[in-house]
Amino acid sequence: MQTEQYRGYTLWGHAILQQEDVARPNQIAGSGTIMRDLKVVVASGVLGVFDSDEEAESAGLSWCRAWVDSHG
Repeated sequence: MQTEQYRGYTLWGHAILQQEDVARPNQIAGSGTIMRDLKVVVASGVLGVFDSDEEAESAGLSWCRAWVDSHG
């Protein structure tokens, strides 16, 4: 999990191991969570499936920054 501060929000990028597809083991789902003042503002669903934790977390953080830019 990666976190960063952005325009007064705390952003979280998540990596979630996906084990549903046995033919493609170790696929990682990415998602994001936005918090302000220790409260969840919004969370994404699964943003996509990636080959590494870093890619999944980065996608989550990118989604969070875009949400803040358009709603914050």
